[in-house]
Amino acid sequence: MRIHSKSLQKEETDLVRQIQKAAVIGSGVMGSGIAAHLANIGIPSILLDIVPKELSEQEKAKGLSLEDKAVRNRLSASAIQKLFKQKPAPLSTKENAALIESGNLEDDLSRLNEADWIIEVVVENLDVKKKVFEQVEQYRKEGSIVSSNTSGISIEAMVEGRSEEFKKNFLGTHFFNPPRYLKLLEVIPTSHTDEKIVNFMKEFGEDTLGKGVVLAKDTPNFIANRIGTYGLLVTVQEMLKGSYSVGEVDSVTGPLIGRPKSATFRTLDVVGLDTFIHVAKNVYDQVEGEEKNVFDVPDFMLQMRDKGWLGSKSGQGFFRKEGKTILELNPSSMEYQERGKLRAPSLEIAKQEKGLNNKMKALVYAQDRAGELLWSILSPVLLYSARLHGEIADDIVSIDRAMKWGFGWEKGPFETWDAIGIERSVSRMKEEGHAVPEWIEEMLAQGHTAFYKEEGDLFYYHNGSYKLVEENEKAINLKRWKKKNGVIKKNTGASLIDLGDGAALLEFHSPSNAIGMDIIQMINFAVDEVSKNYKGLVIGNQGKNFCVGANLGMILMEAQDDNVFEIEMVVKQFQQAMMRLKYSPFPVVAAPFGMTLGGGAEVCLPADHIQASPETYMGLVEVGVGLIPGGGGNKELYLNYLNSLPKGVEFDLQKVANTVFEMIAMAKVSTSGAEARDNHFLTSADAISSNGDHLLYDAKQAVLHLAQNYAAPIKRKVPVVGETGYATLLLGAQTMYHSGFISEHDLKIARKLAYVIAGGKVPFGTEVDEEYLLKLEREAFLSLVQEPKSQMRMQHMLVKGKPLRN
Repeated sequence: MRIHSKSLQKEETDLVRQIQKAAVIGSGVMGSGIAAHLANIGIPSILLDIVPKELSEQEKAKGLSLEDKAVRNRLSASAIQKLFKQKPAPLSTKENAALIESGNLEDDLSRLNEADWIIEVVVENLDVKKKVFEQVEQYRKEGSIVSSNTSGISIEAMVEGRSEEFKKNFLGTHFFNPPRYLKLLEVIPTSHTDEKIVNFMKEFGEDTLGKGVVLAKDTPNFIANRIGTYGLLVTVQEMLKGSYSVGEVDSVTGPLIGRPKSATFRTLDVVGLDTFIHVAKNVYDQVEGEEKNVFDVPDFMLQMRDKGWLGSKSGQGFFRKEGKTILELNPSSMEYQERGKLRAPSLEIAKQEKGLNNKMKALVYAQDRAGELLWSILSPVLLYSARLHGEIADDIVSIDRAMKWGFGWEKGPFETWDAIGIERSVSRMKEEGHAVPEWIEEMLAQGHTAFYKEEGDLFYYHNGSYKLVEENEKAINLKRWKKKNGVIKKNTGASLIDLGDGAALLEFHSPSNAIGMDIIQMINFAVDEVSKNYKGLVIGNQGKNFCVGANLGMILMEAQDDNVFEIEMVVKQFQQAMMRLKYSPFPVVAAPFGMTLGGGAEVCLPADHIQASPETYMGLVEVGVGLIPGGGGNKELYLNYLNSLPKGVEFDLQKVANTVFEMIAMAKVSTSGAEARDNHFLTSADAISSNGDHLLYDAKQAVLHLAQNYAAPIKRKVPVVGETGYATLLLGAQTMYHSGFISEHDLKIARKLAYVIAGGKVPFGTEVDEEYLLKLEREAFLSLVQEPKSQMRMQHMLVKGKPLRN
């Protein structure tokens, strides 16, 4: 029975999908990862690899021969099984593995004619790849797209000797590892590739594969790996030249300058030194002069490779963990030592600055060891990127996007240059004797002092003038949208925005998007305003995460001051706001992404429709801070489970209560949007956008679709398990307590949660109204918030950022 009946069936995208099935040739980490990504978006594939020449010990023990299918498909079948063990998980839900078939390159070549897209992911050797494509051409169907996932071998050279029809349907499609998580897809056409195929792959890559697509030229290592590898090697060389330690470099080349936490050397450990050296050599073999010198890998790194110190996969690289201590490699002695951290006045100044631009200026021009290091590694990369402009890509936007999407930089090279000031930096580069590319000199001579400028829309410098930055129409940039169109109303925690076409958007923008009274007030204003003037409401934002929950600091402060009345008022108002959203006279669509925890999940659950991101990590995690959900989350998750059951079929109400109790008591968080559906945070009628950048657009379309024939839901009573069910719920928790798995305080929280889920002291099967369940939830929340051990948990989470089990 479906108690909350508003829904939206997932519609087909505007793009007519021409790729119904794929074949992936090569079942290594990258090939199997691409097959997993295809499975995650619903595209079945066959994964092919070579036939083993020898039996494994396990196969011998089973009495198998080289002719057995299990042996012949061993490599691809084994690769599929490894998907379940890899971290981070390549599959968004384990069930997706059923969409990947195993096969081999002898028995199953004829099955290539089933595929609309054939992706080669074999060893990085031109002759091997050419041989593979010779075989592919014999079996593929006419019109199928064939691509190579090479990280740098010439795409043009791969198709020498192939037919014209093959060539026009062939191109490079370079995914970044891991394919599920890294946004960049470099599309590399040859001189023969049909322009329609290039345009289709760009659109398909963005709308269906969910990627950020950049068109690259057929040059060594294309865009991201060319610049990224150069930057990493420049950093290594400057480290040696300036006698910095590995740890010192990593302490300043991460988030402080808008780069990932893995910074420089931790990134190399994750990538694998053998892989990195191979990529560097690919450029080294194809360039000359000063550029060749940079790509000449230092001797100590070659020694590391020879010793097998490859990074994470070998247990040690630039860093090695001993117990809980992390040691760093000393390149001079080739021994491990205590990890260092760079200390300089500019670092303290930068930490006080607001915004990345100001932080970078404070660091790059500082006259201390941090400033000298950062200038010496940033300025060469900026100049190198400028020299490659036109060679590796047609415009600076493609270069910037490639570095942001492939390497996780917050700003690409030309955005970085704008941030530190082009005139000031170019002047210093010249003083130091560096040659500045002529096109930048011309740009400055024309009076243009920035690569990008914003005039409502975003423009970039190109060949003497500024051109509009082209965006997929589905990629709404909320920051620019607000600058251009303004807001309806704003307070410290949230804004109400006109999204156009009769849709409004409620955007959270408090610290960490945590829910406090300011957001609750804006929710109430939004309900009133949208009721009068709009067709429907989207709840979404473009912060780091959708919402990490309620304002825990505020709750703890009031609890420590014994302001229980104040907390009760806030909790009650939050509950009432959620009920207003649920029973509003217009459709509400929530657009969660990233961390959607506690109160964040509670905002989504009452919505008519959830339009989630593929990477939506949703859960009711309040027990981790000694509480239970207080904004209606217990009730809504319970209703979702009830509503998922077939109508007219008898079901086990106790089993539903048990499942919901366990989900909340164990603070289970989905590892993807797909798993959020498995966990019933999403219903079967909710949808997942393939591309997270299209989330607000898709949510808006959902609102407009629902608004066409919208009727507010009718309030209905809810069946509960009552007193006998409460006893059943507690049994498991008490067993865990007596076995030492949970603490006494955990058991106290479990009792409160069980009472709420069971519906209190009523007979089994009693039907109660939602307000009654909210009252039970509120009372339990308030009793727990006064517990000293719960307050200790809240304090620990605020200070340490992780749960305390006391």
